[in-house]
Parts: sequence; structure tokens; C-alpha cells
Amino acid sequence: MTSLRFWRAPLLALAAVLLILPRTAAAQDPAAPVRAATPDHPSYDVALRADDDGSHWTGRQTVSFRNASRTPLSSVDIRLWGNGTDGCGAPGKPSPVRVGRIAGGTPRPLTVGCTALRIDLPAPLPYGARTSVSFDVAITVPDRIHRFGKDGAHRYLGNALPLLSVRDAQGPHLDPDVGFGESFYTLAGDFRVVLDHPSALVVPATGATTRHAGAPGRTVTTSVAHGVRDFAWAAGPFRSRTVTTPGGIRLNAYWTATTSPEGVATSVRDASGSVDEFGKRFGRYPYGELDLVMSDTLDDFGNMEFPGLVLLWTEPDGSGAVHEIAHQWFYGIVGNDQFASPWLDESFAQYANQLYYREDTAACWPDQGEWPSGTAALTQSMAYYADGRRSEYVQVVYLRGACALHDLERVLGAPAMARMLHGYVRDHWLGVSTTADFKRAAQAATATDLGPFWTEHRIR
Repeated sequence: MTSLRFWRAPLLALAAVLLILPRTAAAQDPAAPVRAATPDHPSYDVALRADDDGSHWTGRQTVSFRNASRTPLSSVDIRLWGNGTDGCGAPGKPSPVRVGRIAGGTPRPLTVGCTALRIDLPAPLPYGARTSVSFDVAITVPDRIHRFGKDGAHRYLGNALPLLSVRDAQGPHLDPDVGFGESFYTLAGDFRVVLDHPSALVVPATGATTRHAGAPGRTVTTSVAHGVRDFAWAAGPFRSRTVTTPGGIRLNAYWTATTSPEGVATSVRDASGSVDEFGKRFGRYPYGELDLVMSDTLDDFGNMEFPGLVLLWTEPDGSGAVHEIAHQWFYGIVGNDQFASPWLDESFAQYANQLYYREDTAACWPDQGEWPSGTAALTQSMAYYADGRRSEYVQVVYLRGACALHDLERVLGAPAMARMLHGYVRDHWLGVSTTADFKRAAQAATATDLGPFWTEHRIR
């Protein structure tokens, strides 16, 4: 999420009581067989039509998927993450994301604050077989400055599109949106999203985008993306220009009329440099093009990464582009369960950010002083931070996490660290990694026993 170099805490309050749904019995039984993450190889086909100002989008969505588990799949879960803040709504103010007219299965009532919809399949889906479900979608952009919200004439639709949830050895992942950080966990898939909108609206979106004339006064924007975990778009009277990085990546820059030219130039410069540098360091950026959506009024929210698209608050003295672009590799290309292991993407993105800016991290770990509590650890979940420990989140996940990686670099040596990370990304390309996976990769890069290192840095 937001870069620590330019971090701003979101103004979202946590609920007084956080309900964490229990995992399945299989997850609690140590003798239960390990199951592959499923359903996998998702393919999303979406067609939505906007109203006059892009505040309302309606249409239909189909998602096809495969059962990767040896256990037949009797149901799937759809996450409506756009309802994370508003939940089930209130009289006269329904949830921002609503689905209906479901085909391909039988829906159950919404759960987890109206962010989870279970659909029972007509018959259990065997291992390796594919099927699909379809439903109508109605999206109302909330009236707040947010990754899913609006600001003046501009609309931001991050986390608005319903996505397939994941089931694995821990059972169904139906964790709540805790109101800060991220709780998302999805598998890489393909998207084809057709957006019919007024021609006065410029619509940046995830993926390779083409536009053609629709009905009088309207434009149809079609975006196709392969190997991504989410899809985001924006709509409004954005100004724009396109540049190509020295490494051949197409950067599409979009900004509001009030955004300073200096802020735009800084973000474009940093984005261009970092996407090329990270491509050399971690593996070439695979999506061909990258959209930068910039505004000087996102200060109540900050910055946010999505596959192929980042939302940026253009501060007068800098840019959060580098941290958010690092997320294209850490959570985008190398996936992780962001609720269970937030450090696996945020710490790594912040480490990459500091590498890019050549920051002096020689005394990084000692400078952090004492741990904020006896229970603090780099590998704590979002449930831990949401349980009255939000103040630890930034200090541990961003600051201590990045410092731990710099310390590991000093143990391994910079060349060995670079080789290890390049191989780690390659081995988990468009897959999912865990803390155990990373520890194995690091240990394989040295003859030194890293056990004491993991203990000191509380990487459990």
C-alpha cells in the first residue's frame, strides 16, 4: 500500500469488535492432507456501462475457473471487497457493490459484512475440471476520497470488481477488511473488461487498453490483462500523455487539472526509472504497459497499487511511485496472503524503494530501537494489528521489515542477495509465496545457519 517515504494513515476507523471467521476443520487437523490453492486459472469476462459521470456502473460478469484440488469443489466464494468499508449498508443506502441474477450455481446469503458470497455449484467439480458462474453487477462509487471512491469529477474504482476467493490447506480464506493495509488474497488470472462510458470521461484501466466509438457521445474502452490478481480503473476528465521507458515499458500518465506539473514530472521520472531497474533486479515487468493515475488531493488516502495501475498522491516534494511500482513484483507477480503475511509484500516493496533511492541503511536495524511490544513480530497477521495494535503496523511491517531485508543483504552479501531475490521471484512467478518459502530461498543462498537471524528479526 502507501509508501513509507510518503506515508499517510487512512482516516478509516476500525470496528469496535473484529470478527475473524474460523477456518475449516481440515485446517485444524494436522493430519489433514495439504490441498492446492483453488479454484485456479480464473478468467473474468466483464461488461459494464457507466452513467453520465461514472458514479454508477452496471452490467454482467462471468468468471470461469478450474478445480486444482484433489477434493471435488462443491462451492466457490466471491469477494465483494468494495463493501469492506460500508458493509451491508443502511436503509436507503445499499452496499456499494451488489450482485444478482446468478447463473451457474445457487447463492447463499452474504456474509463477512456483505463482502463474501458463497455460490453452491450444481454438482461437485472434479479435480482438473472447469466451470463458470455469472451474475449481474451494480457498482455505486462511494462519496469519499479512497482507492474505491470519488474526488470531485474523478472516480476511482480499485477493489470494486468481484473476485474469486481462495481455498487452500487452511481452508476458505474469508478474512475481513480491517480498514487499513490490505486483506486480499487472490490467484493470478485473465481479465477482459469492456467499459461503456461517456466520451467526456477518460478511463485508465489495468491491462492493454483499446478504445472505439460507441453510441453517440459514448466510448467503449476494452482492457485485456493476463496473469493479474485484480483489476482496477478510474474515470474522469484526466489529462494524459504516454512515454516509453528506456527498457521499452509503456507508461500511460493520467492526472487531474489541479495536479502540479512538477508532481507529474517527478512521478513519471521515478516510475520510468524504477520499473526498468526492478525489471533488471527481479525479472522483467510482464504486462507491457503501466498506468499512473495521479492527483494532488489524495492526501487523505495516499497511494495504492493494482496490477498494471497505481494511484498516486503527488506531493509537492516527492512521489510514492517507486514503492507502489515495487508492488508490481511483490504481491502482483509474487503473490501472498496479505491478511496472513502482510510483511511479504509491504516489507519487500519498502526494501526495493530504499534500494532505488540508494538510502543509507547501514544502521537501519539498530536505529529501530526496541520492539514496540513483546508480541510484535514481522510475521504477525492483520488480525494481530487490528486487535488494538494498529500503531505497530507501520513500525513493524514497513520499517522493521525493510530493515530486516537490508540486514539479510549484509549477511549474504549484496551480489548473493540479488541472485537470491531474482531466483525467488522466478520460482514464484505469478504464483503464491509464504514466509517458509522465502526462508528456504535465503538459506539456500548461504552456508551460514540463518536460524539466529530469523530469531533476532522475529521472522517465524
